[in-house]
Parts: sequence; C-alpha cells; structure tokens
Amino acid sequence: MIAGMVAEMKMRKSYLPNKPLQSIYFGGGTPSVLEKEDLINIFKGIKENFSLAQDAEITLEANPDDLTEEKLKMLAETPINRLSIGVQSFNDDDLKMMNRSHNAAQATQSIQQAQALGFSNITLDLIYGLPDRNEVHWEQQLYKALDLNVPHISAYALTVEKETVLENWIRKGKISPLDERIAERNFYFLIKILQKHGYEHYEVSNFAKKGYRAKHNSSYWQGKPYLGIGPSAHSFNGNSRQWNVSNNHVYLDSINQGELHCEKETLSIAEQYNEKVMTGLRQKEGLDLEQIDLLFGVHYTQFLLKEAQAQLENGSLEQVGTHLVIPTPQRFRSDGIAAALFYI
Repeated sequence: MIAGMVAEMKMRKSYLPNKPLQSIYFGGGTPSVLEKEDLINIFKGIKENFSLAQDAEITLEANPDDLTEEKLKMLAETPINRLSIGVQSFNDDDLKMMNRSHNAAQATQSIQQAQALGFSNITLDLIYGLPDRNEVHWEQQLYKALDLNVPHISAYALTVEKETVLENWIRKGKISPLDERIAERNFYFLIKILQKHGYEHYEVSNFAKKGYRAKHNSSYWQGKPYLGIGPSAHSFNGNSRQWNVSNNHVYLDSINQGELHCEKETLSIAEQYNEKVMTGLRQKEGLDLEQIDLLFGVHYTQFLLKEAQAQLENGSLEQVGTHLVIPTPQRFRSDGIAAALFYI
C-alpha cells in the first residue's frame, strides 16, 4: 500500500500550487498502525515530489489506546511534530456509551507519555452534550484537559449515528435522548472556561493557545487547496473536489496501471460561495466581504448584504470593518445563521 501511495504522489505532484507544503496530516482510518519504515518511505516520497516548508505542521491522528510508549518513541524519531488524540472524554462511563475502545486512564497516559517524549504540540478532541450528564460532569472533563496543559482543544456536540450502541440505548430507554439545550449550555461553559485559561476561540469547535492554531484545520476553513493520498482520500483544488476509490485492491490495481480510480465533482459558483460563507462565519475573524466581492463579484456581494440585513438587525450578525462576524452569544447557531445566507 505504501508503495502505491508514493506512486500516487508522483502522479499527482502538479495538483497543488508550486509552493512549499505548510501542513501534512496522517488521518482517517488508523494511521497509527504505520511502522517506522512505512513513515520513512512516505516522507521520502513527499520530499521527492514536493517542497516542504521548514516550519511545516506534520500531524498524526491516533486513539489513546494506539499510543503505547513504544509507538510514541518510534513517532518521536520521525518528522511528525504534532499529535491529534481522540480522547472524547476522561470518564469511563462516557467512553462506554460512545463505544470507544480506550479507557480514561489510557487517555491521560497517552498524553503524558507523549509530552515526556517531546511532543509539545498536541490537540485533543472532547465531546459535549452527552445525555444524563450534569454540568459538573462537563466541568470535570474540561479541567482534566486543562490539567494536562495541551495547547489545542477541539470540542464537538455529540451526534447519534444509526446502528450504534448509543442509538440502541436511547431507543430502549436506557439513557435519555439528546437534548440540544444541554449541548448549548455545555458549549457556552466551554467557551467561558477555555478563554479564562488563555485559549483563543478561533473557530466554532476549536480553541488554541497563542501560536497553536491548527494549520491543517485552518487551510480547510480558508478554502486552500489540499491533496489527499491513498484509498478514500479527498482532494480540493479551489473549484473541484475529488475522492479516491475506497477499495484497497481497486486502488492499487489502478495505480499499478498508471491511472487513478477516483470520482470528481466540479463546484458551481453558487456552491463555492456557499462554502465560503459557511467556513468564513465559523471563524473568529468572520466572513470577509472584500474577498466575496473579489472571488464572486458584485452580484453575490449585494445578495449577501441583502440576506444578512435581518440578522444584522436582530443581533445574529455583526459587521466589524469589512467582515461579517457571528457574536459569541449566537455562535452555537453558526451553521443555521450561515445557511440563511446561502445562494439557492
């Protein structure tokens, strides 16, 4: 598989602008199963086909139970300089509810061991809005994360996927259905506590200490091109996105034949505008009106200002210079506010 991915890099090295890569992200699936030799070969392929910025952010996504001391020691010997750890919760009952394979002790240990081995740039994921949990419980999760002194935290409201343990428990009445009011209270408590402790709320779901905004995440929100390598990987060049076939055998067969088995979607101007509105309003800086005018023209700018008027009047939006910004008391509804501005 690694050889096939390196071959794909060679095939697609002209996909991205001819600029040094600012971010590399090992994510999706289980990248933590990669051995040192696999990573060496991947980085060799990257260096042969792309230019890499000296301060590039190189992230590996992993679950706490995958990050054994042995695995972390190996990762510390590679160019990887950032870890994204899927903690979700520091409570064993929560983790069982979410059907996670790790426990709370493993979550804490993985972070502490990573820090001891020199990984200072760590982000962890937390989930809020869990049913049958009071606000004291959520406060405990946040202070546990703060005690570990990680520079970046991502937090997301719990969603119920079909055919999961959580859905089954709710259907059988073992736990209460999700309550959006609980999620909203948790969200604003999250903002209050993390800002109090020096974290910048720079995107709806993301908080960072100074200098630790995620380059990888930010590139998505800013609409920058990205290249995905491997089965199921997605790529975006500004006006179209494509995704590789998910079947490993089909992927490798096509690569061996000098082709790439993928699907492609070209975005209309309206779809590009809608994405820019959605991602712009999720960011602290908001949506840049001058950029909308530059990218899409006066027609879309006038449309945006017209649709935004009612929300400016009721306080769902504010205009700060040339930017439309969602004020903090309304940020829980960010997606709905943005959707009201879509060009349909």
